Amino acid sequence: MTATRPNKSHYSESEAASALGVSVNELRTLIRSHIVKAEEDMVNVPTTTFQPSDLLVLRMILRGMKTPQVAEVVTTA
Repeated sequence: MTATRPNKSHYSESEAASALGVSVNELRTLIRSHIVKAEEDMVNVPTTTFQPSDLLVLRMILRGMKTPQVAEVVTTA
């Protein structure tokens, strides 16, 4: 199996949102709820560049959010 390198080494906020298939506001919400510890850190997000590994982590978070929760089946004896 041959690994391929990403086309870009850094993505802007709008490029990252587009690559993830979400709006910029949805990307900011995702970061705010899963990545940033303090609200003050959000001031840096618009100037932040994202690396391919960042997009991978964000994509994994998005998939986890979209995966339906499997209800636990309780059987009675």
